[in-house]
Amino acid sequence: MARSALLNVMVQAASKAGRSLARDFGEIETLQVSRKGPGDFVSQADHRAEKIVREELQKARPKFGFLMEESGEIESQDGQHRWIVDPLDGTTNFLHGIPIFAVSIALERQGQIVAGVIYNPIMDELYTAERGAGAFLNDRRMRVAQRKDMSDCVIGTGIPFIGAGDHGRTLREIRHVMGEVAGIRRCGAAAIDLAWVAAGRLDAFWENGLKPWDMAAGLLMIREAGGFVTDGDGREKMLDTGSVIAGNEFTHLQLKELLVKARA
Repeated sequence: MARSALLNVMVQAASKAGRSLARDFGEIETLQVSRKGPGDFVSQADHRAEKIVREELQKARPKFGFLMEESGEIESQDGQHRWIVDPLDGTTNFLHGIPIFAVSIALERQGQIVAGVIYNPIMDELYTAERGAGAFLNDRRMRVAQRKDMSDCVIGTGIPFIGAGDHGRTLREIRHVMGEVAGIRRCGAAAIDLAWVAAGRLDAFWENGLKPWDMAAGLLMIREAGGFVTDGDGREKMLDTGSVIAGNEFTHLQLKELLVKARA
């Protein structure tokens, strides 16, 4: 597949940060004996990866701004472009030696996501998308799954942990969804969940309480793979509301209806 110069820059940054995370991931097993040690180590790994991504992107486009999980926001000098970066989505998985985590980078131009990269270095899976140019997994075109009957579908979601999110709402939503579907999965990394919807591995996905860096790249991928994405109210304000519902034309609508019932 042909990539733009900007997407090549993003792929290079994600790949370099991914290699750093993969090396650190290899050390996790030896750190499990210490409660404090792994947490500190993961924080260092996270910051190292973010530093790599920032340096690579700044070197290529010094006037672009940033919105990053660890370092916050840096205003753009050109007033148009912003990188949205999660250097390690799936931190808890990383900490526990679960190989489902990713580097996620999106490019926003005048408020619109125009390019995205999600890279899982352990599985060596590189997901890319550009607005109007399709979505790809390791250079192979991605399409969302075409199932229409929810009873045949596997749905992804996120489950809040201790001290975070609305546990009651999540339980109500899961209760309404689980009786209608073939299965519900919680992978622990929203960026990968969204990429898996684009790749047709998950038929649909929903979650609340996300941050822009969790989903910016994945939202574009799903649309470029022929899917539908809105927030929980059916609007295109996902980055503002932190909620997302994604799927194909049929699963998106049916999942949205089930979640509306859960709120009634």
